[in-house]
Amino acid sequence: MTNFIPIFPLAVIVYPGQQLNLHIFEPRYRQLIQESVSKNKPFGIPAVIRNELKDMGTLVEVTAIRQTYEDGKMDISTRGLKVFRVLEFIKEIPDKLYSGAIVNYPDNISDGKPVRMQKIINGMKELHHLLQVSKDLKKPEAEWNAYDIAPHLGLNQDEELELLSLLKESQRQEYLTRHLKKVLPVLSKMESLKEKIRMNGHFRSLDSFQFE
Repeated sequence: MTNFIPIFPLAVIVYPGQQLNLHIFEPRYRQLIQESVSKNKPFGIPAVIRNELKDMGTLVEVTAIRQTYEDGKMDISTRGLKVFRVLEFIKEIPDKLYSGAIVNYPDNISDGKPVRMQKIINGMKELHHLLQVSKDLKKPEAEWNAYDIAPHLGLNQDEELELLSLLKESQRQEYLTRHLKKVLPVLSKMESLKEKIRMNGHFRSLDSFQFE
């Protein structure tokens, strides 16, 4: 399916199902959000990386207007719906301050494996333990998928865009598995190094060498 959508380019990657809170202050995007809410229509967030507009993004819907300020600025909550690919950017739209795009929605295949997903979840928990952080994904663990986990694994923007471009859950699971295999050993070594530094100067009980 191909259609026209208003767009809100941002230096952020949004995944389907992900919650994103935004502070809206520019007049063009205040207009976009007001129309999106009044007409109950979604808008697109194409990714911007290093000031370059990318052709992949996510359609999102406004789930709540948290606060409206006297000057028209707003705090809103949004939720990602589905991935789109931009066919053409429309910089100027008659009578509108914002821009738009002609997009299509590639098929997204749900072929993930529960066993592999559980290993990724376990890897995320280990990562968070090493980093001493805690995350609440606000949904039952059995329902988690790669999109749910990805924002909590420390991917950089290029990696996040790569993941967004993968249109099979099995591919996304493989990508996150490789990422965890890369970062967990590094963090484990750092944790061991920190512990060694902490122990330096402390009284320690060590086994002595025994001559035979």
